[in-house]
Amino acid sequence: MFLQDIYTVFWREWIVLNRRMAKFILSRMVTPILYIFAFGLGLGKSISFDGGSYLNFIIPGIIALNSMNISFNSVGTPLNMAKLYHKTFEEYLTAPISSWAFVLGKVLAGSLRGLLSSLIIIALGYTFGAQLQIGLGFVLVLSLNCLVFSALAVTAAMSMSSHEDMANFSTYVLVPMSFLCGTFFKADSLPVVLKYFVNLLPLTPASVSLRALSQGGGVDLAQISLMIGYFVV
Repeated sequence: MFLQDIYTVFWREWIVLNRRMAKFILSRMVTPILYIFAFGLGLGKSISFDGGSYLNFIIPGIIALNSMNISFNSVGTPLNMAKLYHKTFEEYLTAPISSWAFVLGKVLAGSLRGLLSSLIIIALGYTFGAQLQIGLGFVLVLSLNCLVFSALAVTAAMSMSSHEDMANFSTYVLVPMSFLCGTFFKADSLPVVLKYFVNLLPLTPASVSLRALSQGGGVDLAQISLMIGYFVV
């Protein structure tokens, strides 16, 4: 019964996404293409990282960044709007499902959107000449990153009392992580105090792990444990 309830919430989100799939795919291509052209193909032509091209360095960072934003925004904003304005959240409250089933259904739905948008970036990366090794480990870390930020979106949406507060949360939490957490450059180049702080943020281990795996390397279990810890909390 519990799994059926989770599936019901997830299936509702899938129907909505399926009806808007073409728009979803096209809209998710715009920002990554701009990042690839501006940083990977423009600025990146004159930059080498660890003996390889900057394009190979930046694509995993863009994947981590994009999966964070899509997983968060596809859950957080609609859920916050449903609670405050549309009043459709009450339908879930009166439905015969548990709170856990509702939360997990929403988290899984947001994660699916994050994964689909990441597949688009991977395809774009290969199209523009990036050399990436996408294996099971890469997919698992990417999925965990999507789960972390989908769960954070549910927490934020249920905690914020206005749409403005939700926007401010994104500004103060997601935007700094977008640029500091190893997406466009290594966090090791930051000042010592800031580096230690940034390394504790959830997007940093995702960026570092995805980059290592895409180049045939391994992952630090401590970083994966940090991501799992964030998801559980």
